[in-house]
Amino acid sequence: MTRFTRYAWLTLAYNVLVVLWGAIVRATGSGAGCGSHWPFCNGEVIPRSPRIETVIEFSHRLTSGIALLLVVGLVVGAFRLLPKGHAGRKAAVWSMIFMVGEAAVGAALVLFRLVADNPSMARAMFMATHLVNTFLLLAALTLTAHFVSGGSPFRLWGRGWWSGGFALGSLGLLVSGVSGATAALGDTLFPSQTLAQALQQDLSPTAHLLIRLRIFHPAIAIASGLLALALAMRLLKMGLGPEARRFAGWTAGLVFTQILAGTVNVLFLAPVWLQIVHLLLADLLWIAFVLLGASALAYLGLPPLPSPAAKASAPAAGSPEDRMSAPSRASSFSPSSSGSPRPS
Repeated sequence: MTRFTRYAWLTLAYNVLVVLWGAIVRATGSGAGCGSHWPFCNGEVIPRSPRIETVIEFSHRLTSGIALLLVVGLVVGAFRLLPKGHAGRKAAVWSMIFMVGEAAVGAALVLFRLVADNPSMARAMFMATHLVNTFLLLAALTLTAHFVSGGSPFRLWGRGWWSGGFALGSLGLLVSGVSGATAALGDTLFPSQTLAQALQQDLSPTAHLLIRLRIFHPAIAIASGLLALALAMRLLKMGLGPEARRFAGWTAGLVFTQILAGTVNVLFLAPVWLQIVHLLLADLLWIAFVLLGASALAYLGLPPLPSPAAKASAPAAGSPEDRMSAPSRASSFSPSSSGSPRPS
């Protein structure tokens, strides 16, 4: 791994940590720790005599600022070190776009006072937008690191039913994330003392909409997880390269782990630490699925290997066609410095 490759993966990992810290801000009700001021905290650059809520919110802003600088460095490094047309350049630019979007949505939540104990549907909608942008940011950072590491570029469309499968799987995981963010907000604003009380609230027609919406999350999460699992298992049965098989294994394992964690989260009435673990697994599953899709779609775009019958009728040994055996064909489409498949 080159120094820039390590930097790209480190930037992704750091942003995952920032996302988790943002969830702690929401779960502890610390979103109003800096008042309705942004980018300053309570009108000050550095708050004096801060409360614990202020410390939590201000530290989140600091870590988010560092994340922004890391992504800026990622874009600069991509344009300095990668050749023109490299897929890593495009992914880095998208990372910067979604990072700016992340800051804009976060600022709107504070400026419009959609934090702390605000139970409005406007807050739920902003949080849904925040979650979608966060997942797209992580996807862009993941693809940047993937391409910088030598991953081949890919096209989502033109791969038969696989294109629709990965598009539907990605949409399912996004919807699952949105429903999970809404459920977590309901758990934070309207905590339950017992599981029976929580179920009664979920089914009550007079309960707040945020409570009634959280009953849909388990079904959406299981359905989207099973779709991702089906794609991963189908790919494991195909003759894919080791990279795609590895990502398929990660995706399958994380689906089972996430469903287990979600079940435990419901049974224990969503304590803060378990909400963070649940979100971490959701982020890791999303990253694994993005890597699976990128590697599988790039592989599916390669020319098919010749069948045994075609080999038998191939030109005599010594000709270029005959020397193109399966292993050599697999390596002949390695990513070039521009990020495009090229003959080796």
